[in-house]
Amino acid sequence: MNQSDYYEIAERTLPGAGLGGYALADDVRFVIESGSGSRLRSVEGTEYIDYVGGAGAHLLGHCHPALVEAVKKQAERGMHYFGTLNDTAIELSDWLVDAIPCAEKIAYATTGSEATMYAMRMARAFTGRNKILKFEGAYHGNHDYSMYSVFPTRQENYPVAAANSGGVPEQLQSSVLVAPYNDLETVRSIVSANSDDLAVIVVECLQRIIMADTEFLQGLRALCDEKNIILMFDEVVTGFRVAWGGAQEMQGVIPDLATYGKVIGAGGPLACVAGRADIIDGANPAKKGQPDYAYMNGTLHGNPVAAAATIASLDIISQPGFFETLHGNSANFLAGMQEVLDRHGVPALAAGDKSFWQFLFMDTLPKTQVDMMNSDLVAMRKLDTEMLRRGIYVLPGVRRFISAVHTDADFARTIETLDEVCKTL
Repeated sequence: MNQSDYYEIAERTLPGAGLGGYALADDVRFVIESGSGSRLRSVEGTEYIDYVGGAGAHLLGHCHPALVEAVKKQAERGMHYFGTLNDTAIELSDWLVDAIPCAEKIAYATTGSEATMYAMRMARAFTGRNKILKFEGAYHGNHDYSMYSVFPTRQENYPVAAANSGGVPEQLQSSVLVAPYNDLETVRSIVSANSDDLAVIVVECLQRIIMADTEFLQGLRALCDEKNIILMFDEVVTGFRVAWGGAQEMQGVIPDLATYGKVIGAGGPLACVAGRADIIDGANPAKKGQPDYAYMNGTLHGNPVAAAATIASLDIISQPGFFETLHGNSANFLAGMQEVLDRHGVPALAAGDKSFWQFLFMDTLPKTQVDMMNSDLVAMRKLDTEMLRRGIYVLPGVRRFISAVHTDADFARTIETLDEVCKTL
């Protein structure tokens, strides 16, 4: 079948002819046929340099030989079990508890969204409290508790949160509080008014393209200790990408719970909640029927194929110099793109940290979601779309990722493409 045939089927069978929350415009959309290393190939044979990277899951690119071999070997032994431990999932749990600073134990899930949902449930069950506090613009998955203040179009009326999806029960609104990112004083005020009912503060140490101030995270840690509130880091994106020990290692702040996905799973159906044993043990099936039991169950929890791929991935990521090389390549790449933008007088930043990047039409780096909302979002999407049109796979207006297998040739071609686009803007 050719690409138009695939789209005819997709338009008939899939909502918006898409697979989730993103759908490319008709003039730039394409159907992926395969991926290898840092490249994607469409069904029509067009090649793209891939900076989406499976939403960040492919730190080692597509079809890395070590991961493919691990998947093949495990698939020959069994692709899926349920209800009983398997050896590969146990082996991986040992890797994870050893590597994650806050992890005394881990509990498996299937996706990052599931992991954050379960972690919030664990926190509520452990504390006996109902409310969670999240930050404006933060994305913690697609479950009901997370679908507040994800895509705000204006500053929220803190701490009142607005739902960003239909179908979210109105009754949940009183249980989800929202605060501005990197604003410790507002958080203190909200916590002071709600501490008796607040179970958990959940925060991304890197929200979209905005890095949390270390002092902000330290302040959250101290506040949670003072008020007996659980501090939860959403490390679905940052885990094993910003450092071996994730954002916890990078920032030097240890939460009570943390959630993982993407790199954990290596593109397969696997995620986890990590943290203090007394909280994680709330999901012990022997506690069924007790008021502090936090139910966790999933058909694919501890999937051995995804676990095998993850072990193979972690074996590579743990090698000396891995992160220094990745982050050094990223810094050089961002500097090269910024030089092009400056030379053409394009009022934008090639913003990024570690292996994350995005074009932002701003004078200075954002600190909050309000800063992002005040940038030129139309110009950003136009630039991204023109890059995509020329074979650089980015989702317009969305953060993107650098992998360990992007080459000097990939970076050079991307910078050349940016130069071509700037001439047309």
